[in-house]
Amino acid sequence: MAQSMPAPAPARTQRAGTQRIGILAVQGDVREHARAILEIGAEPVEVRLPRDLVGLDALILPGGESTAMRNLIDRHGLRNPIVALAKGGAPLYGTCAGMILLADRIAGGDEPVLRLLDVTVQRNAYGRQLDSFEADIPIPALGDEPMHGVFIRAPVVSDVGPGVEVLARDADGRPVAVRQGRVLATAFHPELTPDRRLHRLLLELIGS
Repeated sequence: MAQSMPAPAPARTQRAGTQRIGILAVQGDVREHARAILEIGAEPVEVRLPRDLVGLDALILPGGESTAMRNLIDRHGLRNPIVALAKGGAPLYGTCAGMILLADRIAGGDEPVLRLLDVTVQRNAYGRQLDSFEADIPIPALGDEPMHGVFIRAPVVSDVGPGVEVLARDADGRPVAVRQGRVLATAFHPELTPDRRLHRLLLELIGS
């Protein structure tokens, strides 16, 4: 499996002209996304409370444990403020568990959380932790070079609404990267690799 490296501490004050990208920091791989954001020249902001969303240009919902994240989102009163941020035009990007949080429907009857992405997702679609794997994923919208995907207890998209663009599929043809307007989601973890194209795409969506 790809090994994550320690990230520099996120900046705490906004630099002039720098776009501020929040990372939901209640649980999950926050430091890896913070490092990726710094590497594309933006400012990472850890989000734990509704007040942390003020002034953000975009928000990342990282991988982690989706049930724990759901509980902590509600405990800290973040559900409605995150939806309001998205409705106000800020781009959102969910990786792995973040894709589940964004989905409008979850196979198996689990209650959806944010319902900002018109897809049905299946949790743990590839199996348990021991079934985690890596694969090169073609993403034509990002260029000819495939993206190396790290899949850890990953979901897949089993159904997409008419407004959803499928950016990538796995070897069996199942969607693993999707976009609907300014909302992105991937079943895999690009933050665990050196490839920053999806983080740059999120940056490009700001103000688009």
